[in-house]
Amino acid sequence: MTEHPDLARLQRRLAEFAAARNWQPYHTPKNLVAALSVEASELVEIFQWLTPEESARVMDDPGTAHRVTDEVADVLAYLLQLCDVLGIDPLTALAAKIDRNEHRFPVPDTGDAEAAEPEEQRPES
Repeated sequence: MTEHPDLARLQRRLAEFAAARNWQPYHTPKNLVAALSVEASELVEIFQWLTPEESARVMDDPGTAHRVTDEVADVLAYLLQLCDVLGIDPLTALAAKIDRNEHRFPVPDTGDAEAAEPEEQRPES
């Protein structure tokens, strides 16, 4: 199994990469959010016209798998840079959000955890 660098180390590498190129003046929260949106849209573009079945098999084609992997990396890179600039610990933020959603959307008493969620109770993205 491959050992993965931790988020803090990846954030440092991203910051060092930007600093070496004097890009920090451009890495404002507004610009990073815009870049994050563009990269997420590029990921959406790959899936845009696929059927649900085709989308489930997207990683079967090496060329498409490479594109998906690269766009996921771009989205994560901009998200980590945004978190760094704003002082947000992404793992703590995610854990807190999961906790809130578990309280907001308890498992139905019917035992049917796969029941459709009412429109007004769908979790926020």
